[in-house]
Amino acid sequence: MTGRDIAYRRFRFPADRDVGLADGLTAGQDGLALDGAPGRLTHTDPHSGTTAEYAAGSWTSPVTPLGFAAVELVPSWTAHTPAGCWLRVELRGWAGDAASTGWYELGNWAADDSTVHRASVPGQADDRARVAADTLRVTGATVTGWQVRVTLLRRLDAADGPALRTIGVVASTDPPGVGQRAVARTDAGAGGARGRVLDVPRYAQRLHATGETRWGGGGDSWCSPTCVSMVLDFWGAGPTPDRYAWVTPPGPRPRVVHAARHCFDHAYAGAGNWPFNTAYAATHGVDAFVTRLRSLAEAELFVAAGIPLIVSAAFTAGQVPGLDYDTRGHLIVLVGFTADGDPVLNDPYAPDDERVRRTVPRAPFERAWQVGSGGIAYVLRPESTPLPPPPAQANW
Repeated sequence: MTGRDIAYRRFRFPADRDVGLADGLTAGQDGLALDGAPGRLTHTDPHSGTTAEYAAGSWTSPVTPLGFAAVELVPSWTAHTPAGCWLRVELRGWAGDAASTGWYELGNWAADDSTVHRASVPGQADDRARVAADTLRVTGATVTGWQVRVTLLRRLDAADGPALRTIGVVASTDPPGVGQRAVARTDAGAGGARGRVLDVPRYAQRLHATGETRWGGGGDSWCSPTCVSMVLDFWGAGPTPDRYAWVTPPGPRPRVVHAARHCFDHAYAGAGNWPFNTAYAATHGVDAFVTRLRSLAEAELFVAAGIPLIVSAAFTAGQVPGLDYDTRGHLIVLVGFTADGDPVLNDPYAPDDERVRRTVPRAPFERAWQVGSGGIAYVLRPESTPLPPPPAQANW
């Protein structure tokens, strides 16, 4: 293990109905929902220019102490947002008994894109922190705790209302490797996954390179929704044909086009927003969240539990033997490990499905993951499949 500080905390509703501060919301069977006397909010969608009035209510979490000074925070959530509904997620840092930053918006999100344009919020930067799409980066403040606020919104003529099911945040220090430090190789087999490879289907994003070009430019940019599609289908939870019947012509795999559209961030102009991908996955009935892992030894615990991971790495051609291309950020499914502990991947950046499966050396891949994204991982699994026991400093 690297010894890096990472902490993850998640609130679940209605189980956590008695924590935090709800204003215009009440906990019901499906999560936090608007109560009978919500407030009102007028919102102009910056991408369409449409202005509408919404019933609105918010929930503010208690302060979550970390025990260390964080430099990055990434939220993720699961929610029900029927037509005419959406949610807004905000974060702020704390130090001691006072807020050490202001509030920053980490996204306006809806499962459908007919109400508002699903988007991160650019242009948020001051002398304390800045927002980089899905990540709050601390620059000049001390942040030893965090607080999250979620606002649920329903158009006044909507037939149904939204519900918040979970909201979590992963906070972390910089990974080893930043500033020329090395990432140490972790012990292969420590998590009990040596020799285990999960039967995740293989989908090549590049099959879509000459087809649909909306939602981030097309298949060459669709690593994240392609990975999510692979893992959803591994669990038998992918979208049914009626949900992607709108894809015309259907192309090689319309469910991937469907995923790209419903993960797309209209401000970032790409389909790789981390929490937007896990929120999309959760609309298919699985539990889903974003966290950071410290090493492949921690990742082995998930594979041993039968859970494939979607991980984000950055590398240049030849840095990781077997991955002979350049990327500043690429999502790959970690499906298992060889008997010697080397990672087995479903890499969607392949010309066809057959060449999606790749085995790579452990140490250089671990470095590309840890330094490239700080160990980001999407965890998708049915509630009936238990997570592995977390470490003492819990990061899941």
